[in-house]
Amino acid sequence: MNSIKTLPGKPYNDGVRVFSDGVNFSVFSRNATAVFLEIFKNEKDSKPLYTIEFDSNVNRTGDIWHVFVVGLKPGDLYLYRVDGPSNFSQGHRFNKENYLFDPKAKAFTNGSVFKNKIPGASCPLEKMPKCVVVDDSYEWEGDKPLSIPLNKTIIYEMHVKGFTADKSSLVKNSGTYKGLIEKIPYLKELGITAVELLPIQEFDEYENTNVNPRTGDRMKNYWGYSTIGFFAPKVGYSSNKEPGFVVKEFKDMVKAFHSAGIEVILDVVFNHTAEGNEHGISLNFRGFDNSIYYHLVSEHLEYYVNFSGCGNTVNCNHPIVQDFIIDCLRYWVLEMHIDGFRFDLASVLCRDEKGFLLNEPSLTRRISEDPILKNTKILAEPWDCGGGYQTGHFPGGRWCEWNDKFRDGIRKFIRGDEYISTEAATRIAGSSDLYLSSKRRPFNSINYVVSHDGFTLKDLVTYNYKHNEQNGEDNRDGTDNNLSYNYGFEGFSQNPKIERIRNQQIKNFFTIMMISQGVPMFVAGDEVMRSQGGNNNPYCQDNEISWFNWHNTEQNKNLYEFVKKLIRLRKEHYVFTRTDFFGGTKTAKDSYLADITWFNYDGSIPDWSKMNRFLAFRLGGVFVKEENIRDNDFYIAINTDIHDKTITLPLPSAEKKWYRTIDTSMEENEILIGNEEELKSQEKYVLLANSIIVLISK
Repeated sequence: MNSIKTLPGKPYNDGVRVFSDGVNFSVFSRNATAVFLEIFKNEKDSKPLYTIEFDSNVNRTGDIWHVFVVGLKPGDLYLYRVDGPSNFSQGHRFNKENYLFDPKAKAFTNGSVFKNKIPGASCPLEKMPKCVVVDDSYEWEGDKPLSIPLNKTIIYEMHVKGFTADKSSLVKNSGTYKGLIEKIPYLKELGITAVELLPIQEFDEYENTNVNPRTGDRMKNYWGYSTIGFFAPKVGYSSNKEPGFVVKEFKDMVKAFHSAGIEVILDVVFNHTAEGNEHGISLNFRGFDNSIYYHLVSEHLEYYVNFSGCGNTVNCNHPIVQDFIIDCLRYWVLEMHIDGFRFDLASVLCRDEKGFLLNEPSLTRRISEDPILKNTKILAEPWDCGGGYQTGHFPGGRWCEWNDKFRDGIRKFIRGDEYISTEAATRIAGSSDLYLSSKRRPFNSINYVVSHDGFTLKDLVTYNYKHNEQNGEDNRDGTDNNLSYNYGFEGFSQNPKIERIRNQQIKNFFTIMMISQGVPMFVAGDEVMRSQGGNNNPYCQDNEISWFNWHNTEQNKNLYEFVKKLIRLRKEHYVFTRTDFFGGTKTAKDSYLADITWFNYDGSIPDWSKMNRFLAFRLGGVFVKEENIRDNDFYIAINTDIHDKTITLPLPSAEKKWYRTIDTSMEENEILIGNEEELKSQEKYVLLANSIIVLISK
């Protein structure tokens, strides 16, 4: 174009909207006095091709600034500048010299604000990413979110880049959405039903300035919990870096997952942004209306409240910010076909405009009840860094929660801590103490032993202490409360006895996750003993420490097969995926069995005050409901002691016998799904130390 023509535009408040004859731009700012739209020809331009100044009498409706630019099309590039009061004590940080990203930009060019930034200086414009005009049209070929029932869901937490970045992945487009598509057959065979992706909303991995003391390499923000563009998939994970192409590649990935019967859940970070504290950088929200988007310290509005531990806190329950979050979630569901969201530090979503925790925050209720989001999965990390802790009572209705009480209770139990049996029983049975009173169900509990944040499952049984020296923070970062045990040697051992018990404990953790009521979640690579070398906070390690090593799939194939068959067992038997809590009542009129019966090792009714390092229960398999479900009975016994136990088995149902389907103490044939072994003795079983058995009645 040799010239630019503009029209007043419409206050759609959706960033950009593409039409056949041009593009409508709209953006929110209440306190701005002037807004400038900058149009660029190329992503590395050091100055704009056109500058469009909004006329407040023509291009402003209420607090929405808008303009229609004739002739613009998808792929064109833009930024904003905004003028207004620069009075920090009143919470305003306007600066018309700063170039700003559109808060609702749907794609960015492949650049970095921080990669070569000089401390205290602004990013050179030629190195600053540009926002991309995106056309939402796409051929979905009938695809839509899968809506798999929660009780049938098995979540696999993973990092898009890290899953295929290692050379061992042998994929053509490693570390990308496209590369991930090549590994879908592996995930489908494993049997998981959903991938939960660590943050893929645009962030700048170069914002971390720490240095690895061993290698001298600069650390990165590998995990991505520092969002810049909430509507934009990260272009760095795209195999094609052409402006806007990332949106298509992301949609291709989602469609491919859905075709394989696997849902896509996004880890979203609405608790803070990448702009940091009062010493941070203006990227978008701070420059458009700082006092509205952030929690600021009362009477000292130049400072930021920090409930996130990352410098600032998003003012989530301000009506404008609420609408922004709802619009964002709807976009990912409607245009990207996302199946659900995991909300990082979700207690921030429950804080009012003064920072106090609300009993009934309108935002979490809106997310729960929104008609567009109604069938999406919504998972809360129910705490924040400001003292908010809401496990078991996260407000808003149908929310699921990452259940840290399950995590900690099961870690202690399997480790062999004393008198944890009652706690373990409560967690395995679905955590009714947490969810029953709020009329939620067992599937509102996301049951996990490890997540991205902490040890891997292999490291949980290999290290007593964190080893984060390579993070460049003198090993001060990461939690010291690991509830781990190394079984006599810190780190990898050449002692086969130590490695054998470690491997057995990993199988025990997986077994408990898959037979517990609730939604199991585990981390990519745990099924093949992925290790981070004892690093329990590798947020900055974009390298082999964090990446999935595909050689492990051959070296630890036995564990992979074990987990695959465990998942199959869970899927095939309703007793492990109930939609209601146990009542201890008969399963049907024609059955003497209760839905669950607890036992001591001698077959007696347990005295819970004395139960120690042992747990056993029988699941009655007859359910008369709308579906008239009839399942097998199961007997499960867990010995977390260092001594073997001879246990007394309960009687099987009439004319049936007990068959062994799992014994984690067996190095071979430890899981016999489809080829179960009839027990020679139907009365006694020698349950070895640190092992679990699962018996099926048939």
